[in-house]
Amino acid sequence: MTATELGRSLRRWRDRVSPGAAGLPVGGARRAAGLRREELALLAGISVDYVTRLEQGRAANPSGQVVEALARALRLSADERAYLFRLAGLVPPGPEMVPGYITPSVQRLLDRLVDTPVGVSDAAMTLLLANPMHAALMGDLSGRRGFERNGVWRNFLGAPTRVRHTPEERRAFEVGMVAELRATAARYPSDRQLVRMIAELRAHSERFAQLWDAGVVGRLEASRKTIDHPQVGLLTLDCDALLVEGSDLHILVYSAEPGTEAAEKLELISVLGTQSLVE
Repeated sequence: MTATELGRSLRRWRDRVSPGAAGLPVGGARRAAGLRREELALLAGISVDYVTRLEQGRAANPSGQVVEALARALRLSADERAYLFRLAGLVPPGPEMVPGYITPSVQRLLDRLVDTPVGVSDAAMTLLLANPMHAALMGDLSGRRGFERNGVWRNFLGAPTRVRHTPEERRAFEVGMVAELRATAARYPSDRQLVRMIAELRAHSERFAQLWDAGVVGRLEASRKTIDHPQVGLLTLDCDALLVEGSDLHILVYSAEPGTEAAEKLELISVLGTQSLVE
């Protein structure tokens, strides 16, 4: 019965979310106003086959990460999200876990900032959601899973990012990231996923281990970032981090002063990003 109710709930919630509300292109003949299975799969970063099996009751135990991704894609309320976790046989994340729930108000904010690169990260610097402009500017991370979506992991162990630093800026940035992660670990000492990520970072990154063991403290300050975009080249943007009170989420907003070369390049990226999504 749980599997059946899980599938029915997913279908009901999918039917009520329009493509336009989810930031997807609207067009072509549609039998229903809601999301298609392939659209939900795209938004949640899972396969269409898995969405189908969940809805048909042939898969009944999605992981916590998949449930969280589905809840965000379906724009569930806090109560609906908790219900989805229980249908999946999981305990909803408690206050001892790094919060990953994006409130409807934050989602609406992203919906309105369509021409501005915006990403939402949790307190451990894991990217939870990014709008198409953010993907066009920084690279599309929708296909990344687990620790590969974490900013600390990517900077110490992952593939090179598009952000460019001077050696001095790089050192300060690394110190800030480790210090911020240390503060998060102190607030959520029982989060096993966070504990495991820190252990793996220490084991595989000598630089991270050095900074972590040195006990650096402080904050990762918002700043201007120089980004090397593969199509428009270098551009320097302001990067502001907005803290969502009560949920420990960080909204990263990139912008350029109007009339500058950076603003012109950002506008070009908007066009290029839109074209790549259509193709």
